[in-house]
Amino acid sequence: MSTTRHLVNRQRRLATVAAERTAAPAPVRKPAEPETVTGESGAGESVAEESAADESVADEAEAQEEPEAKEPRPGRPPRLRIRLPAVLCAATVLLGAFAAWAFTSAASLDDDPSRQNTALTDISRTSEVKGQITEAVGAVFSYNYASPAKADAAVKKFLTGKAVQQHEDMLAEVRAQAPKQKLVLTTTVTESGVEVLDGDRARLIIFADQSNTRTGKAEETTYAAAMFAVDAVRRGGTWRISAIDTFTR
Repeated sequence: MSTTRHLVNRQRRLATVAAERTAAPAPVRKPAEPETVTGESGAGESVAEESAADESVADEAEAQEEPEAKEPRPGRPPRLRIRLPAVLCAATVLLGAFAAWAFTSAASLDDDPSRQNTALTDISRTSEVKGQITEAVGAVFSYNYASPAKADAAVKKFLTGKAVQQHEDMLAEVRAQAPKQKLVLTTTVTESGVEVLDGDRARLIIFADQSNTRTGKAEETTYAAAMFAVDAVRRGGTWRISAIDTFTR
C-alpha cells in the first residue's frame, strides 16, 4: 500500500517537472508534500532516494532557466549614453564658432593699416631702407665749411616734407659758425633698426657718433653720441627722410 502511494506521487512529480520545463520560462517550484513513511526500513530508504532524485531534477531545471531570467545590467546608465552625443555636438558648434571668429579677427587685423608691419618678414625691403637711410643720415648731418654746396645737394637728395625745415633749424648754428671757426662736422651711423615698415613708408631708430673739429689756429675736436628716429618714404625707388624725431619736447 505504501509502495503504491510512493509510485503514484513520483509519477505526479515527474509530470509536474516536465510541464514546468515546457510551459513558463521561470519554473515555479512546488513544495514537496509531506509523506508518511511506514513499513520496513528498506521501503523508507527507497522513498528518501526518490525524493532526493526528484529535487535534483527540479534544481537542474531551475539552473537551466535561471540565466534566461536574469539579464545583465549595462555598464553605463542609458542617460549617459544619450547625453554624450549631445555634448560632442555642442563642442563641435563651439569650435566652429571660435574658428569663424579667429578668421574674422585675423582678416580685420590685415585690413588695419597700422598693423601692416613687414619689418621682420620682408627682409629685402628692410635691408634696402636701412642701407639708404644710413647713407642719407651720414650725408645730411655732415658739414664742411670748405664745401657747403655738398651739404645743400645732400639735403635736396635725401630730405623731403617737414624734414627739410627740421634739418635747417638743427644745423643753423653750425652753418653760421663754420666759416669763422673752420668747422668740419662728421656724422657716422653706428647702428640702425627698422621699427615699422609698411609698403613705401618706414620708421627707423638711428644711433650715430658725431665729431666736430675746429681747424683754425688751434685745432680742437669734440665727440658726441646721438640717438634719434626718422620717418622715411620711398619715391622713385629711393628712400628719403620725411621727418626727424629727436625725442625732445
